[in-house]
Amino acid sequence: MTGVVGVVIMAGVEEVEVVVAHSERVTLRVGDVFLKVDGDQARMDVEVEAMALAPTPTPEVLWRKPRVLAIAAVTGTALGRLGEPSTASPAAWGAAGAAVRELHEAPLPPWSGPSRDEIASHLDAECEWLITSGVLPTDLVTRNREIAEAALRPWTPVFTHGDLQITHVFVDGDKVTGVIDWSEASQGDAMFDLATLTLGHEDRLGDLIAGYGADVDLEVIRRGGRCEAWGRPAGWSSTASTQTRQAASSTY
Repeated sequence: MTGVVGVVIMAGVEEVEVVVAHSERVTLRVGDVFLKVDGDQARMDVEVEAMALAPTPTPEVLWRKPRVLAIAAVTGTALGRLGEPSTASPAAWGAAGAAVRELHEAPLPPWSGPSRDEIASHLDAECEWLITSGVLPTDLVTRNREIAEAALRPWTPVFTHGDLQITHVFVDGDKVTGVIDWSEASQGDAMFDLATLTLGHEDRLGDLIAGYGADVDLEVIRRGGRCEAWGRPAGWSSTASTQTRQAASSTY
């Protein structure tokens, strides 16, 4: 019979879930195993080394081949999701803050991250795209670009995650069980991590900082959220960037 595709469901066969798919990386989930296929071997090497150096809980590396990495799923649930209220307790947010502080106080990784000028250049490129494509009004983009400028100040480098989205931190009760996706880890700006984690969840910033346990410039963190929403360093995928632009239009 033509035009008919047969599908056989076999017992015990795990469903393959596409977690992320774009021109730079594909991440698949099969049961409790994540497979990452990356076009940039250096980025994958960074991810593996960063997880080995980080003092925070990280996924177990099961095996690795050229451009392919297999890691185990971490336990617990994500701290929250962008665009949705976080159901995690204040204690969970505090634990996340303590974990981030521990990371920032760890010895620096041996590689550097994007410079302040590089971040500003990417931010300008993203803002130009938003204006020329008509996604957002020019005055809105210009105003937020000016606000973000305050976050592009000199900083003392620390060990940063570099892509500390709320979905990358897993908790169980008031305990952090795992932090995932370390491909952007580097020497960087501590406030950028905090800004990224609270993007769209500024109401939980107090809980996070209570656990972080250090004096921070809240205004820099809030303005750093603009940097996170409007532009990302090299390696940020076009797919993810589009999602962030959409979040920016609704958040700011």
